[in-house]
Amino acid sequence: MNNVSNVSFRIDSDLKNQADSLFEQLGMSMTTAFNIFLRQAVREGCIPFDVTTKVKPSAETVAALLEARSLMNNSGAKTYSVEEALRELKA
Repeated sequence: MNNVSNVSFRIDSDLKNQADSLFEQLGMSMTTAFNIFLRQAVREGCIPFDVTTKVKPSAETVAALLEARSLMNNSGAKTYSVEEALRELKA
C-alpha cells in the first residue's frame, strides 16, 4: 500500500467551489489537482508558475490592443477627430 499523508488547510469557500468546478470539468478531483501541482513543484524545484504582482491583461484586452495596432498600421483605416468621434457615438 502507498504511504499516504493527509493535509488540511483553510480556503475561501467561493474559491474552493470555483476550483472544484474547474477540476471537475478537467476530469479530476481537487486531490488529483494538488498532487499534480506538488509533483510539478518538486520536479522543477520551484512553484511551477510565475508568482507576481503584475496583472496580466485579459484576452479581451489583448484582442483590443492587437486590433488597435493593426488599425495604426493600416493607412486605409478611417480616422476621426474628437468631434467626429463624439458625433459618430451619438448617432
